Amino acid sequence: MSYIAQYGYLAMFGLLALGFMGIPVPDETLVIMFGGLTAEGHFKFGLALAVTFLGSMTGMLFSYGLGRGIGKPLLDKYGKWIMITPKRLASTETWFAKYGSWSVLFGYFVPGLRQVTSYLAGVYRLSLRVYLTYAGVGAAIWCTGFMYIGHTFGRHWRSVAYFVHIHVWRISLAAAAFLIVAWILHMLWKRTNKES
Repeated sequence: MSYIAQYGYLAMFGLLALGFMGIPVPDETLVIMFGGLTAEGHFKFGLALAVTFLGSMTGMLFSYGLGRGIGKPLLDKYGKWIMITPKRLASTETWFAKYGSWSVLFGYFVPGLRQVTSYLAGVYRLSLRVYLTYAGVGAAIWCTGFMYIGHTFGRHWRSVAYFVHIHVWRISLAAAAFLIVAWILHMLWKRTNKES
């Protein structure tokens, strides 16, 4: 909180960029706090939203570039230092191999998974254009959603941030499940239109 008060938008950008690089930062809680602070008049909502979006995309692009430049051995060796265990890495690789670029979008809503999917997108040489499209959509939904929650609850954002921090896995999995169902319905709709 003191960093945000002292360094403002720069702190927002830096903390989210670090969080999306894999440094243990409570990303969801931070963005709710930013939203709450806009409701209290400390920051402008539109500018804070833009800064959180750019911070998260910077962190994800860093992970993507690292994966593209260095590859998987770095995660095998140092992953444990940023909470990427061999078990989590193996399950993420399976998910990525099966769903490819969609995993970048869906993985955005699962803490720990979004950092690994960005790195793996680089390892498996997902094109930068495709990566930016899926990561950008995920970032826009994620940042807007959590900023709006904090802004809506205004001065009560601390209670909401605490609740989200405690239940982040349930909330994230529910959001990912919603996106998967929406994607399945979209694919079924496209197939129906092709056949008719």
